[in-house]
Amino acid sequence: MAETHETVFKSVQELANDNQVPEKYIHTQGSINSSSPLLDVPVVDLSLLTSPARQQELNKLQSGLKFCGCIQVINHGLADSFLDKVHEISKQFFALPAEEKLKYARTVDDIYGYGNDSVLSDKQKLDWTDRLYLNVFPEDIRNLKLWPQKPECFREVLEEYIKNMKLLSESLLKAMAASLNLEENCFLDQCGERGDMIARFNFYPPCPTPEVVLGVKPHADASAITILLQDKEVEGLQVLKDDQWFRVPIVPYGLLVNVGDQVEIMSNGIFKSPVHRVVTNAERERNTLAVFIMPDVTVAIGPVEKLINEERPRAYKDVKNYVELFFQSYQHGKRPIETAMICQEQD
Repeated sequence: MAETHETVFKSVQELANDNQVPEKYIHTQGSINSSSPLLDVPVVDLSLLTSPARQQELNKLQSGLKFCGCIQVINHGLADSFLDKVHEISKQFFALPAEEKLKYARTVDDIYGYGNDSVLSDKQKLDWTDRLYLNVFPEDIRNLKLWPQKPECFREVLEEYIKNMKLLSESLLKAMAASLNLEENCFLDQCGERGDMIARFNFYPPCPTPEVVLGVKPHADASAITILLQDKEVEGLQVLKDDQWFRVPIVPYGLLVNVGDQVEIMSNGIFKSPVHRVVTNAERERNTLAVFIMPDVTVAIGPVEKLINEERPRAYKDVKNYVELFFQSYQHGKRPIETAMICQEQD
């Protein structure tokens, strides 16, 4: 008997084509503002990390990750033409006929593959997005049955992108440690030999009612860090800072790097894992690719000893398999990092 896939789901793309917005996508708590002020995200030139201007760039990186939890990186070693190819395979995949995409559909009890939100409760508000979630590293955890064969160059381009993301994530984690005057491998070592990388291709179709529908609900990432290839033309990402939503600008051919909860824990709260969301757009579709750098689930992570002192006491417990904690908390509408926090006796 054929393996059963959750093919009964209606893709958001189909809903958009039919001009339908079902009730479960509608957020009733006020109008969603897509024209919030622009966030001042520092732009870090990675090529300067091996130059006399190294300290200046490290300071910029540190201040960005303290201030808003994210930075834009340029001169990261990936050619503009190659990033165009990465965008192209994503657009081409989501433009395929439904029956072709459904060959890669996720099963009901799994997040990996092509699909959209896992429905966990009747009260849940759904995200206006279709996704392709893939385990990409280490190589032995890849499920190649879920890697599209169309467009034909999909696998080859993704493979090349992942190799680059591996190198880039290692450089970034070292730079983040160096910016705090720590031994440069201290965050990297906590990620362990078997840290995972997960790629998520996101497709946000135009939405008829962007003022009440979100592409992605507010959340912070469970990763160590997340590297996002933004759409070159269409904004959508917003970050919460001081109880206000700010738009994240597009830097053409730059990559947006944000702190995940696990590096917030490792840095003892110096670097902030930002709460963020995605707004929808009435006219234009949006394509992005997020790569999540995840520490090894079998290794406990915790604040680096050198970052614990009288002025900044230890703020988090050691945690193992944070992702499990993340999904349990996320279902209950809580920030999972709160369960890892140590309550201080006094201010």
